[in-house]
Amino acid sequence: MEEEARKLLEEGIRKKLISPGKGEQPTFPNGTKVIFHYRTSLCDGTVLDDSRTMGGRSKPMELILGKKFKLAAWERIVISMKQGEVAEFTCDTTHTALYPLVSQSLRNISVGKDPMEGQKHCCGIAQIHSHHSLGHKDLDHLQANPQPLVFTIELLEVLPPGSYQLDMWAMSDQEKLELVPQIHEEGNVLFKQGKVKEASEKYYSAIACLKNLQMKEHPGDGGWIKLDLMITPLLLNYCQCLLLQDQYYEVIEHCSSLVFKYEDNVKAYYKRAKAHAAVWNEEEARADFAKVLELDPTLEASVNKELKAMEERLRCKQQEEKGRYKGLFDFNTRPAAATTG
Repeated sequence: MEEEARKLLEEGIRKKLISPGKGEQPTFPNGTKVIFHYRTSLCDGTVLDDSRTMGGRSKPMELILGKKFKLAAWERIVISMKQGEVAEFTCDTTHTALYPLVSQSLRNISVGKDPMEGQKHCCGIAQIHSHHSLGHKDLDHLQANPQPLVFTIELLEVLPPGSYQLDMWAMSDQEKLELVPQIHEEGNVLFKQGKVKEASEKYYSAIACLKNLQMKEHPGDGGWIKLDLMITPLLLNYCQCLLLQDQYYEVIEHCSSLVFKYEDNVKAYYKRAKAHAAVWNEEEARADFAKVLELDPTLEASVNKELKAMEERLRCKQQEEKGRYKGLFDFNTRPAAATTG
């Protein structure tokens, strides 16, 4: 153990054991899956990230060794640990330069966003020097001022290659492409069973996977367009789930992005019209329903049904508001002035 600590120190990593692990030192061949909690701090003690609290939930990090994870230091330090061990690692700047990008992705994941959201289409080193905001002041400051960081790691589990199911993020590009149709179908089955939330999670997972692949293509190129055409039906299915969960503004946002690219996408206009109607955007809803009829006149009966429902809701709303404010400005109903005896 002392020999390993010495090697780490020579590499610019100082290890401090907090709690010893159990059993023998594991081997870590490529493909080993390690599961650990982490806390990242500045050297003055300021905490940047903590897997136990990030996103309001406790979710440990899962890492597959040998997959060229962007923050190579994490692979290096976990292989010096035993299962159950807790240790603190102070890593110099050569090991921490890419942490702001890694942290941004982890923070996105913790709140259900695309891990690549907010990252420019370039390599990690180029992003460091691009002066592009990461959407978090602490990470922007760290990116502009690289410095040593302290990682407190608790190694929870070590799984040998072949003993676990491969996570999507750890798959090769080809493996991801082959898995997406399966996830899509699983989402469809869940939707038919009425499990809308679970279905939406499947669709979202497939979308995030394809968007990750799309980041490697140049926008507008053949590969990028092919992936975008795969994303579109998944995004429409996702929006249908959001409609059923009353997430109307998110539906408007996603469908607007679709019709911006594909002006003849009837389903996108239709779902956006329903979302507009649900949030009392009458003018926008009517415009979208009109576009639906322009693109596909066979949907007239469905559109008329939705328009009738919207008009009825608007009438009810107006009557409710009229009743609520009735008498508010009726000066003839003022109470009589009090008199003194």
